[in-house]
Amino acid sequence: MNFKEFNFNSELQEGISAMGFKEATPIQIQSIPLIIEGKDLIACAQTGTGKTGAYLLPIMNKIGISKNRHNNTLILAPTRELAQQIDLQVEALAYFTNISSLTVFGGGDGIAYEQQKRSMREGVDIIIATPGRLISHLSSGLLKLEHLEHLVLDEADRMLDMGFYDDIMRIVSYLPKKRQTVMFSATMPPKIRGMASKLLNNPAQINISISKPAEGIDQQIYLAHDDHKIPLLQKILKEGDYKSIIVFASTKEKVKKLGKSLRQLGLNAEAFHSDLDQKEREQILLKFKNRNLPVIIGTDVLSRGIDVEGIDLVVNFDAPQDAEDYVHRIGRTARAATKGTAITFINQRDKRRLENIEQLIGNKIKQIPLPDEIKAIEITQTEPLPSTHKKGIKRKPWKFKKPN
Repeated sequence: MNFKEFNFNSELQEGISAMGFKEATPIQIQSIPLIIEGKDLIACAQTGTGKTGAYLLPIMNKIGISKNRHNNTLILAPTRELAQQIDLQVEALAYFTNISSLTVFGGGDGIAYEQQKRSMREGVDIIIATPGRLISHLSSGLLKLEHLEHLVLDEADRMLDMGFYDDIMRIVSYLPKKRQTVMFSATMPPKIRGMASKLLNNPAQINISISKPAEGIDQQIYLAHDDHKIPLLQKILKEGDYKSIIVFASTKEKVKKLGKSLRQLGLNAEAFHSDLDQKEREQILLKFKNRNLPVIIGTDVLSRGIDVEGIDLVVNFDAPQDAEDYVHRIGRTARAATKGTAITFINQRDKRRLENIEQLIGNKIKQIPLPDEIKAIEITQTEPLPSTHKKGIKRKPWKFKKPN
């Protein structure tokens, strides 16, 4: 189903087109009409299914055609990282509209806090928040949500696992009873259904399983120490016939360092991260889409915010923490019935992550032996111990088993 068939307002549709989105995913096809109708919704959908767009697009469409503007929508997320990812999606989709958004989470500096307070006083269309910091603003009386129209709980099961149930119920006490509530969860245990029964009014229900990686993706893993990773990546990029490459790292700081390292090695690469301003991010993405930039490095934010056909290599410099993120990352390649390659570097800490990935996709991933010149590199750092070990004890250098 093409996004144009939803008949979104022209400014929002222009943002969708600029993002390169054409065909809606199954969760979007099922969710968007229900949310437009004003129904409460509980949806079981994992990362990689397009769930963020499934709730953002119909809500943003409603805001765009509304004559009365106020604090319209509250989106609760379990972590600062997810809140920032959602906000990036809002910014991109709202580029041609006058829809405003605000992220509220802990850990910011005084300047960020003052900016939050100013936005709350003036009013904002969409607030994306983690529960703890939002409660402090509600308790102070600074944030008023008596006219709120939409409440979204993203990754609801994860919020409950992190102990946010009481916080969520306290936040709901500040909201009007007459509102539309939408809940997305990767799993649907009894505790989620119990909370849904308290928050949602006669909800529609959707269950979407995560898609498996496309058949056209050649999935590979290298078992490598951290000291091996940069020279191995350099060898792959310089010797492989790849024109358009995305490299995923675990953190923003890792992305910055990796971008600097690759440029020092003579590779045309750019780091994409939230410290860049909007114009800088747009310029990097435009160069990448126009094939003027062969290598772009980012975190999982990039896997959700980019939709470019013709990417022929994805490298997981760091294995993703969640198996679903692996599917989403490598899904950037082999799009539109094309072929692509996905390479993941696995160190000793990542063994459990690899097991989870292979369990999710239902297949063992092909292991590629390290080239001899990479094996010969001296290992200068040991893998960190789990937090349960005593400080000061170092693990001896380890060895992987040879591939079968």
